[in-house]
Amino acid sequence: MKLSALGRIALATSVTVLTVGVLPDSAQAAAPSVKRKILPVLVEFSDASFQFPDKVKASTPDTYFGSKKDSAASFLSEVSRGRYTVVPAVTGQFLGPITLDLSAAGCPHGQINTMTRAELAKRGLVAGEDYDSLSMVFPAQKTNCPWAGLATQPGPTTWINLYGTASGIDVVGHELGHNLGFRHQGRFLCTGGDLTACRSEGSSYKSIMGGGGYRSGFTAPEMIHAGWLSDSTTKVTKSGTYTLRPLHGTGSGTRALDIALGKDRLVLEYRHAAGSFDATIEGVHAYRVPAGTYSGASLIDTTTANKTAANDAPANVDAVKKLTDRANRVSVAVVSSGNGTAKIKVALNGDSLAAVGAPKASPSATPTASVSPTPGASASPTAGQVAAGDTGPAPDGSATADLAATTTGTSRTGLLGAAAGAVALVLAGLVTLFLTRRRGRGKHA
Repeated sequence: MKLSALGRIALATSVTVLTVGVLPDSAQAAAPSVKRKILPVLVEFSDASFQFPDKVKASTPDTYFGSKKDSAASFLSEVSRGRYTVVPAVTGQFLGPITLDLSAAGCPHGQINTMTRAELAKRGLVAGEDYDSLSMVFPAQKTNCPWAGLATQPGPTTWINLYGTASGIDVVGHELGHNLGFRHQGRFLCTGGDLTACRSEGSSYKSIMGGGGYRSGFTAPEMIHAGWLSDSTTKVTKSGTYTLRPLHGTGSGTRALDIALGKDRLVLEYRHAAGSFDATIEGVHAYRVPAGTYSGASLIDTTTANKTAANDAPANVDAVKKLTDRANRVSVAVVSSGNGTAKIKVALNGDSLAAVGAPKASPSATPTASVSPTPGASASPTAGQVAAGDTGPAPDGSATADLAATTTGTSRTGLLGAAAGAVALVLAGLVTLFLTRRRGRGKHA
């Protein structure tokens, strides 16, 4: 039986992880190209076998190594941009079915692993040499396992509890993600964009690790953890406006912003349809990384109208517009988003978002009085001159000089000033003479 898209997503959200170790909780350096040999093994039990073994045999190679976009090999190669590929460990691409002397009841995953590896050793297949990862596929009808898939995180082992004739990439890809160290991706609901007032609620639906299906790929924090974004992540250390290109797809450019948030980190990505991914995801999305654990980041959603497993909400419904963390004095605002690019303002250390990118005011020059030059006059004062009407010191620091004496060439302004001075002197003399005569008459009266 083939599952519907919604059914596959529902199964992907029911998978379980078996933690056997912890990878370094930090951004990884650029990952070298990795080619990993995977060995799918079809397993049956003493009391349970595949209902349609021929169909299971036909579908297994396609699920893991097929050329279509929905195979594990195609998915991992595209999402890592060629840095992580999986290849078959054996010529036939899988082994089995092999029958274990074991009852299916009780979901004995530990015994399934031990006994399957023992059977492989009998056939001369050595773990770490002939195969890097083991994926055991078995019928679900009698196991009563509470999961569709199980994986070591990180590690080389996956269990696929097959309900039909093909498990599908949403389950297999999810479990291989756990092998890479990725956790289930949840969601923080931070209504209004206040990062100091959030609550954990549901899944992200932005990653195959968060119920989003393989067409959502992985998110920026997961890819940073894997070392697939080391050359296209900008660690923001100062306030400014930054440009992002789509997270997925080919080409160069910044794909993620990584911002300190106290002991945590804030990662921003821009999602837009690219290659096989994000046909139903659009806009800038944000993630909180706890204590630098990129593999355990959670989506920050500022709305209650989040997307669901049915994917019936608008593509950008949970894209962020503005985020503020008062405790850590960080603010973020999306300036523009769409058509394959996004511009984002980031304000650190309590800086104002409004001031980010604003032109700085130039210092005002000291105003200087001036007059239009008269014909024949110098266009502007030279050293030692004073502009007409200037009552301050001359440019050389001396006292104000007589305009007629300090103006080069012939200046009507200077001549008029001199004439006015002469008239003033004459008038002053006449007034003095008049007053002296009046006093003289007063004494003789």
